[in-house]
Parts: sequence; C-alpha cells; structure tokens
Amino acid sequence: MIRAVLLDIDDTLLDFDAYVKNSMKDGFDKFSLAVYDDSMFRIFKQVNSEMWKKLERGEITFEELKCDRWNNVFSALGISFDGQVFEKYFRDCLFDSAILIDGAKDILDYLSGKYIVCAASNGPYEQQLNRLKVGGIYSYFSNYFISEKIGAQKPSEEFFNFCMRELNDTAAVRGEQPILPSEVIMIGDSLSSDMTGAIISGIRTCFFDKHGTGKTNGMPIDHIVDRLENIRQFL
Repeated sequence: MIRAVLLDIDDTLLDFDAYVKNSMKDGFDKFSLAVYDDSMFRIFKQVNSEMWKKLERGEITFEELKCDRWNNVFSALGISFDGQVFEKYFRDCLFDSAILIDGAKDILDYLSGKYIVCAASNGPYEQQLNRLKVGGIYSYFSNYFISEKIGAQKPSEEFFNFCMRELNDTAAVRGEQPILPSEVIMIGDSLSSDMTGAIISGIRTCFFDKHGTGKTNGMPIDHIVDRLENIRQFL
C-alpha cells in the first residue's frame, strides 16, 4: 500500500524545456547574440544533461555547474559571450518561471486527496518553492525536499534517507505507524536521479516517460507513464 508520493518538479510538474526555449530566445535577443532556433536548444539539452549527470556523480559542484554551463553552451554554439552573465539572466528569469506540464494540477488534486504528497527536487531551495507558488501548486505539498536545503541531492541515499526521516517524524507526531520505503513512490522524469535514487533506497518508482521513448536502461521500474493522468491507473 502506498502512503506517500514523492514528485520531481522540473520536467515532471513544471515544463523546464519550454522555459529554456523561451529564455534562450528572449535572452539571445536581449544580448544581441544570435537568432534562436531549436537546434540551439538541443545543444543546451546535451550540455546541461552531461553537467547534471556529473553533478549527480559528485564530479562537480552546483556552483561549478552554474559557473560553466552557459560558457560550455556558447562554446558549442560558436557564440562569444560571458556565460556567467547569461547564467545570471537565466536564473533570475527561472526564479519566476512556472510553465505547468499538461495535467499537473489535475494529478496533484487527485493525489493530495489520497496520499501524503511531497516535492522532491534537485536545485536551489527558494527558487523551487517560488516556482511552485507562481505555478499555483505550492499548497498541494506537505513537504518540500529540495537538495540545497537537504545538503544532498538525488540520486544519493542521503537525499532519500532524509525524505524518509522527515516523513516518519510527521507520522510519529500524528500517532501513525512508521512509513516504510516500500510504501513510498517516486514519480519523475529522470532515470539517473529519480529512478536510480529511489531504487537504491527501496522506494517504489514511476518513470514519467513524457516523450514516449520506452527506454528504461534495463532498470526495474514499477510503472511507466507518458501522461500524468495515467498515474490514476495504479494510484
């Protein structure tokens, strides 16, 4: 029996890809860099993904990611501009950005009526909370498990162990039985952080395969959905 749901934020509830495209288009115009096209977004996705995987493996820090990300993107695009200046612009805009994934509010409304619902995200604490507020979905969550606040990030066991401790502290206050990892499910779009971390921690999994790739890298994932509304079929 599932008692608690952990939900990733970016590209699970909030459309980070749509935000990036908008910010690249507007930022390139603002700084007179280039005329944006979607091939540039694909370069960003590749660079950003590689850097986040390094961060998840502990090979770089979050500060190093912020320092180097746009310099690496601009280098790949052949654009000569200070990446740290663009990073500041990018993050300032991101703070107030909340483009909802289709079905996000509906599934949160459904889940919050049945389970303990918690946000579980890598990223800056205040930024992620503000984006949930801007998107009108902040109130659905009982806990906000954000890597900056925790001091550890997905997929580390430290991150998920923190989540379990907090859930059980709350259960104890309510006079409820302890919550087991097998009674928690992690819903997210990342195999490397969401699914890997949950599996290592004994937490059940739902992979949000929003592009319908069907790829799981052979991981023992419990559920796969390509639309958030399909979560209703098993929760």
